[in-house]
Amino acid sequence: MGTRETDLTQWIHEHIFDAGSQKAEARTRLVMWITLAMMVMEIAAGWWYNSMALLADGWHMSSHAVAIGLSAFAYASARRYARDPRFAFGTWKIEVLAGFASAVFLVGVAAVMVFGSVERLVTPEPIHYREALVVAVVGLVVNLVCALILGGAHDHGHHHHGHDHDHHHTHGHDEHAHQHDLNLKSAYVHVLADAATSVLAILALIGGWLYGWSWLDPVMGLVGAVMVGIWAKGLVIETGKVLLDREMDHPVVEEIREVIQALDAHEDSHLTDLHVWRVGKQSYSCAMTVVTRDKDLTPALIREALKVHEEIVHATIEVHHR
Repeated sequence: MGTRETDLTQWIHEHIFDAGSQKAEARTRLVMWITLAMMVMEIAAGWWYNSMALLADGWHMSSHAVAIGLSAFAYASARRYARDPRFAFGTWKIEVLAGFASAVFLVGVAAVMVFGSVERLVTPEPIHYREALVVAVVGLVVNLVCALILGGAHDHGHHHHGHDHDHHHTHGHDEHAHQHDLNLKSAYVHVLADAATSVLAILALIGGWLYGWSWLDPVMGLVGAVMVGIWAKGLVIETGKVLLDREMDHPVVEEIREVIQALDAHEDSHLTDLHVWRVGKQSYSCAMTVVTRDKDLTPALIREALKVHEEIVHATIEVHHR
């Protein structure tokens, strides 16, 4: 039996906190301050002009300011404790935890939006459409700018360097490339949700101003709440999978099994135990037990064969010879 002799802490510092993470952190902080400024404007305007759609968008944006701030804090914390030996596999999951918390917070915002919109449907109040519409348009522009700022870092997170491996492995890496920065994605989803609610607020205000459809304002608030809830649910599921180490249905697991099969020329080896979990955006650790009659099959040989899959950065391997 044997274990991989590597300085995992050094690997984490060099590979997880790369230029992409630094870029994402800087852009997330910038978006947080922009969002805070727009939040104050929309809440004040929604209250002053009596627009539920605009007020809901403002409070919705306030939640995004908190959530995006949480994302920025997670980047800073993960970087600060990167070399802390108490974190066995590094601090990357601090970022994922922040994404999960943001998603849960988003669910709460959707519930508040539903409550406010239903209340306004029951007891409608007059709305200053023209003034509220101007603020809503400004809010949409700000949201689109923030989406572009985060979008650049988001695309960077999807970039993956090619390797000179066979076609099957290349296909596998295409799938791994979609395992992007979940902390950045949570901030990005918040901004997109804000943009969507701004669009709904604009439609509601135009309908009320031109056609007198005052009911459209709270109805759009309800539609926005449903959209936000759906996005939040998807983010909760995605981040929850990582936090709970639910990775055994990931393509990398099958790739590991194929490596063992390729080494088993006489079909007398069995992979009796395999555990795979993620330690970075596209990086995995594994522990396995192989039972074999092949005297030449050693942990070192398996580890060498696993090197073709560069996303596997740490391996603990036991070989039992029968």
